[in-house]
Formats: sequence, structure tokens, C-alpha cells
Amino acid sequence: MPKAQARHILVPSEAECAKLKKDIEGGADFAALAKQHSKCPSGREGGSLGEFGPGQMVPEFDTVVFSAPVGTVQGPVKTQFGFHLIEVTKRG
Repeated sequence: MPKAQARHILVPSEAECAKLKKDIEGGADFAALAKQHSKCPSGREGGSLGEFGPGQMVPEFDTVVFSAPVGTVQGPVKTQFGFHLIEVTKRG
């Protein structure tokens, strides 16, 4: 079964999510922004979610993690928790 490692930033609004994505594209550090802004407890770890397999995350999140290119920030991705920026850090 495939496994992936990813990190994310969870915020309540699409606008905030889009602004953070622009900041990252402009050179801001993903982990630092996760610590500052993410509403998920993983924010304390720079947004790191560790390793997981298909079906362990909500479907919208899973789809991105198991299809997006490794190392590129995806989002905003809407789930029942809010809006995410997702970066797949490893897949295999």
C-alpha cells in the first residue's frame, strides 16, 4: 500500500489560505507559517503529519496527497475542518 508524508496549514478562511500560499511562493518558510497560523495541533510541528496511507485522512485531503507532485504547495483545499495548504514531502 502506498504511503505518504505531508505537512499542512489549516485556517478557517479561503482568503487567509490564499494569502499564506502567496507568502510561501514569495519565499516565506512553510513550517514557520504553520507554527504561527495553523489551527491544527500539527502546527506546533511545522505542520508535519508524519507518514500515513490512503484512507487515513478525509477524502479531499487524501486525493491531493496521493496525486499532487511532491514538494509543491497545493491549495486552498476545503475540508470539513477548514481550508488547507498541503505539501507532500515524500511518497512511496
